[in-house]
Amino acid sequence: MAAVPATGMVLAAGLGTRMRPLTDTRPKPLIEVAGRTLLDRALDNFEAAGVGTIVVNVHYLADQIEARLAARAAEGGAARYVISDERDELLETGGGVARALPLLGEADPLLVANADNLWRDGRENTIARLAAAWDPARMDALLLLIDREEAKGYDGAGDFHREPSGRLHRRGHDLTANYVFSGVQLLSRRLFADVPQGPFSLNLLYNRALAAERLYGLVHDGLWHHVGTPEAVDEAARRLTQG
Repeated sequence: MAAVPATGMVLAAGLGTRMRPLTDTRPKPLIEVAGRTLLDRALDNFEAAGVGTIVVNVHYLADQIEARLAARAAEGGAARYVISDERDELLETGGGVARALPLLGEADPLLVANADNLWRDGRENTIARLAAAWDPARMDALLLLIDREEAKGYDGAGDFHREPSGRLHRRGHDLTANYVFSGVQLLSRRLFADVPQGPFSLNLLYNRALAAERLYGLVHDGLWHHVGTPEAVDEAARRLTQG
């Protein structure tokens, strides 16, 4: 068990190509769903859990995200917002977190979430649930999972099989898997030892944890929606307004 990390990271540097034309003039994290941007919704969730410093990486139309964070701070945001600048090179998910490690202080495990997945808590605070389930003796990564049947906005075959203990296995050659990765996770700093320079995916770290039998998953008990296409924006807004 671990306390909610004092520092976390929201990944907001992607190009959002599947969201065009909405992303022709704004970065994907600044697309609004039911009157609030995806970025603000992710930051809201972090702050509701008590995360005091939030690192946000930027690349595409980075000035817009910086301006939104400055405005949020002026509006009385509950956290301190720190930019991890990737204007020079888009580093993918893993490379983005690796570059931001000095900004993340001494946090271990690292709390990381994608800005393009919308989630609401169930009966308990989601990030607090992840922190309570974290066991460094058994885990190098703990992923928040969505039951594939409940994964709205997602049309894939699933990502992982989950044992009763919570340990994960990839879908592999199976046609389907029961669980989808939500984009929210806790990661041990030890996974970042000797990572490549430059761009790489967090999947590299999941594979390291899998090989050591230290990749685990916690099933989300609240709402989740993958906002990956313009059509998904309207669908997600309907779900939110319907409660």
